[in-house]
Amino acid sequence: MPEVPKYDGTSDPQEHITTYTTAIKGNDLAIHEIESLLLEKFGETLMKGDLTWYSLLPKYSIDSFEMLANSFIKAHARARKVQARKDNIFRIVQGESELLREFVTRFQKERMLLPVVPDEWAVEAFTKGLNPRSSDASEKLKESLLEF
Repeated sequence: MPEVPKYDGTSDPQEHITTYTTAIKGNDLAIHEIESLLLEKFGETLMKGDLTWYSLLPKYSIDSFEMLANSFIKAHARARKVQARKDNIFRIVQGESELLREFVTRFQKERMLLPVVPDEWAVEAFTKGLNPRSSDASEKLKESLLEF
């Protein structure tokens, strides 16, 4: 059995299924062996309440790994990651004691995690995210850059 991280109920169940099937299919197995191995070893990748869920499945209720995977994903949908949205960029705000330089760096990193955000949005979100103390510093910076 290849090394697959155990599912603990806190991550996306679809990602767990993908990781698990990739690991199994990465072995040198015949096609008919893959399906049975996927079904047979899946329980070994679960822990805690997720293992309990698996053990409580009615006997002979699962006919294929696809059926098992769909059932697993439905049962664990609460752990699915909420997809990042473009407008989340407006939630990035500068902390009270965060330096302007630190905020710029964090803003850029968090922007990269979002879907493509128009530059106009980014400028507006950055400006709105600045705390009032930093606003003065950024205005002075803008003025000095324009003079330069």
